[in-house]
Amino acid sequence: MSAAGGRKAIFITGAASGIGAETARHFARKGWFCGLYDVNETGLAAIAAELGEGGSHSARLDVRSREDWARAVAGFSAATGGKMHVLFNNAGVGRHGWFEDIPPEDNDWVVDVNIKGVINGVHAALPLLRETPGARIVNTASTAGIVGAPRLAVYSATKWAVRGLTEALDAEFRDLGIRVTSLMPWFVETPILDMGAKEGANEKMSDQLRAGGAKIYPVSLAAEKAWDAAHGNDIHYMVGGEAERARFMTRWAPEVFRKGVRKQVPPRE
Repeated sequence: MSAAGGRKAIFITGAASGIGAETARHFARKGWFCGLYDVNETGLAAIAAELGEGGSHSARLDVRSREDWARAVAGFSAATGGKMHVLFNNAGVGRHGWFEDIPPEDNDWVVDVNIKGVINGVHAALPLLRETPGARIVNTASTAGIVGAPRLAVYSATKWAVRGLTEALDAEFRDLGIRVTSLMPWFVETPILDMGAKEGANEKMSDQLRAGGAKIYPVSLAAEKAWDAAHGNDIHYMVGGEAERARFMTRWAPEVFRKGVRKQVPPRE
């Protein structure tokens, strides 16, 4: 018998912290077997220990690497008897600051992880998903994927891309019996809020958010919504009341919403 022992199984990228780690905890409590993948091996080991012996399979995975993906999926397949009920493409990175202050190579990194990493994951996992009745792909996008987010321009562009990819693949995979959905959080209490304009930057996005009194939601809410995204009938799952409001406003009063966003942009010093 496989390590999963007949349990449903979810493959989670970015599993060492934040939404990925909390989603693993949530699914494990529901009786699922979890595949844990990240570049942070120390964090992976800690989450695997939390889930207990026999609760997970884990391996280092840089989502930019097709070779890493092939090894990780092969290991997951061996642990689950060739099944993958959910692929959670969650790994993501960002830079926060004025566009001209962010090094071009850092923008390359954001694009490679947030877009190419998702595409690589779908390619690598598709054979297992096709062999698993009722399989689903859940891609982590963002509220920044429905409204252009100032000082998060490239990050926002990647999340628009993830939203578009999700919608296209959900239609394209119809005859394969695979649903594709997205998770679209507002600001959630995770390490990504500590992003700056470059590595080692003193000013973090979290500092600005807290100084401005922005609403930040608990990571547990994102995990609950990830569960919904893996089981529900909608295509996009908003995390937090502010995310729901942004979706409503961009649909019914887009120009009013855009003007509000422009007014909130701080002046350059």
